[in-house]
Amino acid sequence: MMQTALTAALIACVALVAQAQSAEFTITSSAFKAGAAIPHVYAYSGYGCDGRNTSPEVAWNGAPPETKAFALTMFDPDARSGQGWWHWIVFNIPATATKLQTNAGSGSGDLMPAGAVQGRNDFQTIGYGGPCPPAGSAPHHYHFTLYALDGQLDGLSPLTSGPTLLKAIRGHVLAKTEIIGLFSR
Repeated sequence: MMQTALTAALIACVALVAQAQSAEFTITSSAFKAGAAIPHVYAYSGYGCDGRNTSPEVAWNGAPPETKAFALTMFDPDARSGQGWWHWIVFNIPATATKLQTNAGSGSGDLMPAGAVQGRNDFQTIGYGGPCPPAGSAPHHYHFTLYALDGQLDGLSPLTSGPTLLKAIRGHVLAKTEIIGLFSR
């Protein structure tokens, strides 16, 4: 009887460990649901767009335990006839972080976790540059991609572009997750 209870408890513990190890790495936003419209407040301010250029809150969980840092990009593959547009580049986000709060992408970086660095977007500014597709175009898809990395990234600066970041993280990605929002005007 005691051996049966002990075996059942052991099986339950093994199942919990397996469940914890297979936890899915996910990213969410309180600002929009996956596949839904990004609210206007997060749109760019300029180039004919009249949003507030406020970065949305993004949160994540389930990162691999060996994660040492995160990197986040926001990319619109529909822009420039399929060449795409980099809207936000952030790297060296501490492994202890579980979110970037609303407006963390301001140029000042005051709301970023300590140590996180924002790169240069395709608006040629440091920080977040919100959606601003051509008026009347089909909705564009904005990919917020979070990478769990095996270490901090050395040798990069706030002038780091999206392509440069992707090259720097090659071979260092433990896991990645993304959420896609839509925007049109």
